[in-house]
Amino acid sequence: MNAFGLTCRPGLTLRILEERHATPFFRLVDGDRDHLRQWLPWVDKTVEEAQILEFIRSGLRQFAENAGFHSGIWLDGEPAGVIGFQRVNWLNRKVELGYWLSSRQQGKGLMTDAVRALTTFAFQEWGLHRVQIQCATENHRSCAIPVRLGFAHEGVAREAQFLRDRFLDLNLYSMLARDWPTAQNPQS
Repeated sequence: MNAFGLTCRPGLTLRILEERHATPFFRLVDGDRDHLRQWLPWVDKTVEEAQILEFIRSGLRQFAENAGFHSGIWLDGEPAGVIGFQRVNWLNRKVELGYWLSSRQQGKGLMTDAVRALTTFAFQEWGLHRVQIQCATENHRSCAIPVRLGFAHEGVAREAQFLRDRFLDLNLYSMLARDWPTAQNPQS
């Protein structure tokens, strides 16, 4: 990842979120609120652009501290979603990856390509040992991504996320650095 971003495929780019991106990403969230709120507890509390701006600023602080980053997902120059790392655990050489995509862009393989790119980045650029992803068990589209990429399903964290009026179970998926090349090239 450099200042210009990371191209996943023609037209699909990941770029670290900057303050100037607050308006387009707030519009994206606001215009897709009903879809996003099904799985993301922060959506109902994100009612002003200033809240997206603070999220971006916290991501920039995280980046400055060498603890991870949040990237906008851009399709043909338009915002499509967000993917990013929770704080990197350098002692144990692991990180958790989180993501969301607008409903209009689903079903095109965009998030699979974005997750593949950032997983590769975590292993090759940072030398991490483990990348993990947690998804609500009922969020089948989100869970399909780590499965498609060969992540191991380690189990279910029961009632691990509170969403409005109920607790959700979360699937836990992981990939180890030693398994990543094999998962991406099954014939090797």
